[in-house]
Amino acid sequence: MTHSHQSESPRPICDYEGSGYREDFWEGQGREYEDLSERIALQRLLPPRGRRLLEIGAGFGRMADKYAGYDEVVLLDFSLSLLQQAHERFGSDPRFTFVAADLYDLPFFDGSFDAVVMIRVIHHLVDVPLALYQVHRVLAGDGRYILEYANKRNFKTIARYAAGRQSWNPFDREPYEFVDLNFDFHPAWMAEQMASAGFHAEQERSLSHFRVPLLKRIFPPGWLARLDGWIQPTGALWKLSPSTMIRATLTSQPEASSSSLLRCLACGQGELNATGDALECAGCGYTWPKKDGVYDLKIEG
Repeated sequence: MTHSHQSESPRPICDYEGSGYREDFWEGQGREYEDLSERIALQRLLPPRGRRLLEIGAGFGRMADKYAGYDEVVLLDFSLSLLQQAHERFGSDPRFTFVAADLYDLPFFDGSFDAVVMIRVIHHLVDVPLALYQVHRVLAGDGRYILEYANKRNFKTIARYAAGRQSWNPFDREPYEFVDLNFDFHPAWMAEQMASAGFHAEQERSLSHFRVPLLKRIFPPGWLARLDGWIQPTGALWKLSPSTMIRATLTSQPEASSSSLLRCLACGQGELNATGDALECAGCGYTWPKKDGVYDLKIEG
């Protein structure tokens, strides 16, 4: 699995374009337990029904089958190739729209979604405040934001630090970049960022308590995941697992800026309308292509 930085973006982007992320990281790679654990948490936190849902960093659509109760589902990722894999799986369902775009400049009008999901994404971001601002902007006033983040202050890192086997302090509040564009976050720091962006944590769950190679070899993934599901509610009390998932609401009630969904990034305000295999801006006339079922709204520098 490889990723690269996009020189076109003003901020470095963790780009999985052309990678084997699905095959090299998930399928057959011993992560069935983590997948099931995240599915359990998502099912508990995500409202079961709604009008329109956005998943940011949807990739090949790993979680897309969990959105059956939503009238419209938008899967967004920076990687066009991963979204094309998602289109192969879910493209026959008219509820789905596939959009390749930069989450730092989401191509949607304000208040467009009553649910936004972001799993295994924020740990790749250098500008968390801007990402949270964008989510706040596109979320409806009574909407729900489901966020998963990597927790730096977990059992394993605390034990390793206490034993002198790692140099960095898991209790330090600043994000820790353990490899290029991969960050772990302190729960208190993430809580501060969420509050500053106008979010209120409504519920929290801790995930992947048993992400230990020995346990994963001994016990079936379904058994570990069920046990994990029983423990997950402790995330509201103490956050010591490798991963945390939050359901958040907005602290203010913004109004939607348009009845339309897609916003032109060329002019910043025009509505985008489907014309054959493209989207055309009603304001500036700019045309955005559709490639193998995926709208390509990435701005090239």
